[in-house]
Amino acid sequence: MQVKLLHDLVEEMAGEGNGRIVEILFRKKDVNEFLIAKKMELTINQVRNILYKLSADNLVSFIRKKDKRKGWYIYYWTLNIEKCLEKLKNSLAGKIVVFEGTLNSRETKRFYVCKSCDIEVGEEKALEHGFSCEECADIYELSDNAKPIREVKTGITRTKKNLVLIQGELTIVKKRLETARKRASNKLGKEKKAKMDLMKAARAAAKKKVVAKKKVVAKKKVVKKKKVVAKKKVVKKKRTSALAPSSKNTSLASKLREKLSGSS
Repeated sequence: MQVKLLHDLVEEMAGEGNGRIVEILFRKKDVNEFLIAKKMELTINQVRNILYKLSADNLVSFIRKKDKRKGWYIYYWTLNIEKCLEKLKNSLAGKIVVFEGTLNSRETKRFYVCKSCDIEVGEEKALEHGFSCEECADIYELSDNAKPIREVKTGITRTKKNLVLIQGELTIVKKRLETARKRASNKLGKEKKAKMDLMKAARAAAKKKVVAKKKVVAKKKVVKKKKVVAKKKVVKKKRTSALAPSSKNTSLASKLREKLSGSS
């Protein structure tokens, strides 16, 4: 049911026959655009035009990789299920509004039909042309609203049923995505915490190393005080030669001679 409704949605947006792309992308990830073109039997440019239309509403996303052999970029496409269901939900809600407006009009107004041209007009337009068809000039006949009213009511019932199904699918998808986001967030948080713990350990080790180095440097600078003992100055005595008497002995000898000479 979901695929069928998405198929119809894409055909409304990208043109008739292009809904086949949903079957190719549904529940797949990063599908090569050349593979899509091959399966749809279209040129690569035609496929890209379809995908660009869907991408404008964020219904598909892509990544690109460079072909190492050929040198050009190849696009890989993924269907965004959440966005598709949101778009589909809004589309169905809009259709219900249109159906209800049509039902109200059918129940409160009269319509006229030209059986020759199979053209139906409202009462105002029929009155404007004198209740004669502007194409063939035949007289309009009052249209029976029973069948259109029945068809509109059936359309409203069917669309509301589809809307309930899509809302249920959307709730499931959102829960699944929220769980995946939380899991990814928790994983990222754990990785971040592990990285922070590693950085803290590295900083602590570096700090410890710096402190140890400072202690070693400080220990080298501390010198133990030693008692300084003043050395006695040693005066070397001059050696006097036995043959050469000192000046003091010489003066005494000379004085003794003078006295002896004076006494004589």
